[in-house]
Amino acid sequence: MARTDETDETGTPDENRETNGPRVTESGVARRTPDAPLRPTRRVVLAGGAGAAALLGAAGQAPYASAAPAPAPAAPTPADLAPYASYWFPDSLPAGSPGPGIVWRSLLRWSPQSDPDLAHNTATVPLAQRFTPVPAHRDARAGRARISSLVSFGPTAGNPSQGSPTADYYALTHWAYIDELVFWGGSAGEGIVLAPNAPVVDAAHRNGVRVLGNVFLPPVAYGGDLQWTRDLVQRDAAGRFPLADKLVEVARTYGFDGWFVNAETDGGDSALAARMREFLRALRAAGAPYGLRITWYDAMNTTGRVGWQGALNPLNQEFFEDRAGRVADTVFVDFRWTAQTLAASGALAERLGRSRHELWAAVDTESRGWDSAVPWDAIVPRAREHVVSYGFYRPEWTRNHLADRSPGAFHLADDRFWTGESLDPARPAPESGSGSGWRAPATAVADRSTVTGLPFACSFNTGHGLRWYENGTAVSDTPWNHLGLQDRLPGRRWVVDTAGERPCVTLDFADAWRGGSSLLVTGALTAPAVVGLHSTRLPLTRASVLELVHAGGSGPVAVEVGVATREPTAPGEPVPYTWLPAGSTDRGRGWRTARAGLGSLAGRTAYALAVRITALDTVPVVWRLGALSVHDAPRTRRPAPPTALRVDASARQDGRARLRLSWRAAAAGEPRPRHYEVSRVLPDGTRRFLGGTCGTALYLPAVPRAGRERAAAFEVRAVDELYAASAPARTTLTW
Repeated sequence: MARTDETDETGTPDENRETNGPRVTESGVARRTPDAPLRPTRRVVLAGGAGAAALLGAAGQAPYASAAPAPAPAAPTPADLAPYASYWFPDSLPAGSPGPGIVWRSLLRWSPQSDPDLAHNTATVPLAQRFTPVPAHRDARAGRARISSLVSFGPTAGNPSQGSPTADYYALTHWAYIDELVFWGGSAGEGIVLAPNAPVVDAAHRNGVRVLGNVFLPPVAYGGDLQWTRDLVQRDAAGRFPLADKLVEVARTYGFDGWFVNAETDGGDSALAARMREFLRALRAAGAPYGLRITWYDAMNTTGRVGWQGALNPLNQEFFEDRAGRVADTVFVDFRWTAQTLAASGALAERLGRSRHELWAAVDTESRGWDSAVPWDAIVPRAREHVVSYGFYRPEWTRNHLADRSPGAFHLADDRFWTGESLDPARPAPESGSGSGWRAPATAVADRSTVTGLPFACSFNTGHGLRWYENGTAVSDTPWNHLGLQDRLPGRRWVVDTAGERPCVTLDFADAWRGGSSLLVTGALTAPAVVGLHSTRLPLTRASVLELVHAGGSGPVAVEVGVATREPTAPGEPVPYTWLPAGSTDRGRGWRTARAGLGSLAGRTAYALAVRITALDTVPVVWRLGALSVHDAPRTRRPAPPTALRVDASARQDGRARLRLSWRAAAAGEPRPRHYEVSRVLPDGTRRFLGGTCGTALYLPAVPRAGRERAAAFEVRAVDELYAASAPARTTLTW
């Protein structure tokens, strides 16, 4: 896959940036032009594992340099403190030297022991189990088509491991409709094997979504060389595929779920194609005990040449299923598909004993988003069975196309992409008569949820914001992003039932109870309005309680919470809630907590949660929901604190410090924290939030000296599922 109209971090065209990706014109012909190197921020060459530095370089050098064995890693130098998502070449490296900021590494020489950024790149949230509630829309089907999403969260080189101090980020939240996410990227000038960064994996796993790393063997026009393909599928003296074992080791060590393999370097032959198929089989066999998956992209075929089929057919089916059985778990079908080729592909998959929904039909949304012309009935027809599944290429268009890339503007656009123009999956806007209007995922694919046990809490935190709030007070004014801190948000945004005028419901960043955002309802409520929240499977006991933290901005409202103890009778039918009072709010009263006992529902299961607000005046309503939790009372025990907090490395300049912190989790037997939060303790005793992570290490990019303080003091707290914080672990950095 390759594309021509890459944009830089500001969303403007940049002819000097190198990436990869599919780009298909409206006529269906792919355009390909060479890329140019990225312009990152640091320059280092690593020929062996990370930490093994070796300059490459003179003119007249052989086309590829053999990677030497990696020595023991040295401590990070001040210039290299910032950790980035990992990327490699399979084995041999390009000739010459990398561009500024680019790190050349050989995956074959990588080992966890030689990786100084390992603690910063390791995901820790386990993959949650999902269930499928009765869909909110009658055409949204369970157990049929699924969705893959190919997303570039940042550049290949210089993609921060643990978020960054900006709110301008693709903070994906519509996990409910996604089955698999591919961490997209790679280029011939940087590296062609990409491991996902930890925040993306942690957020996806919390919502039950698998994340795949990317193996990109680029077209020759993009600097690709067939040697890299041969490197990938090389055998050792024992006949094994060492790179297959290494890919499994990377996925297991970093904590993600498999690999997207995209072989687009032309010039091979049938022997190389056979070797690639054997490599995929070895990769799958090595990863199967750990639940790892492989998605194969429709490019190389059995001749060894690159010929995008736009179908599963005899030229590529052996990369999916051969005579010995399964080779890849799924196939991403190139953009050249038609209704006829998809129908034939689904039928062939079934003749091979596989599901037709293991085929992803590529849908290019990079350039036009919801204005993309897609013949949806070829994939997910309304009136008959779904033909195949589908995969979005670059849905981060919802951020990249905006002139206003504030968090609020982004989420409005992203909600429209996934839910539709009506912003209500239960009441979608009509499609255009041509059949090629936007068919929002929420109207075709059933949503899923992971809210299955107590305690459960949500503070409507999207994983980025303009400030960080604790208990309704801003404790940091620095914009931020870190998807690992994201909550499990309502999957259906936003189902609103009212007999009157529909209010506006959105995620808002001007105020919050905890994290960076809250749920905001505004408008003239001419009748009570029910806002659907989470789909759940929560077992209720006599001790179960529901707590709501909310605030009014204008117009007094009465608030009730809804708990459904049975599901709707059919898709699109209303949810049968039991309503419990949660008090009222008025302007100027600030955040307040309401508590409703659920003992009367003991022994039953909560299938859904909602709020109902009723205006007590004719003034338009401004009402915020800051947090929602369900748990068994009482809750008195705080999580155990982390231990052994230390400064691993630091650099000071002009009254500011950059540093790496690490700590240890509490002893075995203690509940696993939801995440950790790092704060600065100022000389006057106030705390300032600096960041958080689900792991046990964090990089702080800019800590200013406070006056003439002799040392900067830091605290790390473990935070549980109800946001209760442990006692702090403390350390200092001397100025």
